[in-house]
Amino acid sequence: MKVKTQSKKVNKAWLNDHVNDPYVVLAKREGYRARAAYKLKEIDESFHLIKPGQLVVDLGSTPGAWSQYVRRKLSPKTAAGGGAAVGALNGSIIAIDLLPMEPIEGVTFLQGDFCEPEMLGRLSEAMAGRLADVVISDMAPNLSGIHAADAARVENLVELAVDFCQTHLKPQGALVAKLFHGGAYDPLVKLFRQSFHTVKPVKPKASRDKSTETFLVGIGLKVAPKAALVDPENA
Repeated sequence: MKVKTQSKKVNKAWLNDHVNDPYVVLAKREGYRARAAYKLKEIDESFHLIKPGQLVVDLGSTPGAWSQYVRRKLSPKTAAGGGAAVGALNGSIIAIDLLPMEPIEGVTFLQGDFCEPEMLGRLSEAMAGRLADVVISDMAPNLSGIHAADAARVENLVELAVDFCQTHLKPQGALVAKLFHGGAYDPLVKLFRQSFHTVKPVKPKASRDKSTETFLVGIGLKVAPKAALVDPENA
């Protein structure tokens, strides 16, 4: 009984903090599906990554707050108030997640496991021979509490995102990926530095104080993707 009572206290405290979180309140007012939109917003405003006319790939997109933010940036003239813009879309957004996502106008959504070759094939098909300008990854594994296993899962997802960029990102493009401080952090920073000319770690203000999450921003591939040789925009 003591364990259950303590659990109820923890849940009640978390719920109270969540309801009163200024980013939760702001997301509700501005029409975003999650407070995570403001993490990407801060990163984007710092590095000026997302611009009209681009192709943006959103890995681990559900519930869709990041795609909503990108949708607004690609259609600034039709964005009003908050959440995703509607109407004409100046650019392309392709999102993928293992979980379902409520539709966002103009966003192509693929449901499936990004780790599976079949889904990578479907994602490549959706890109129709184009290279992405920006890849954003909010992917995170279900954490088990076993430090070594969790670190390996996080590392695997970020490595997959970097590998994807090696063949599907424009040479001057950017990757934003979530990771966590711990055993996998240093190896992933090293991987980013091996892969991108510019690498910056960012802890957005919208990240909860207790969270160990950090975002790595990589800009400019050190080795141009082979696909760039046939991409009409790079010809």
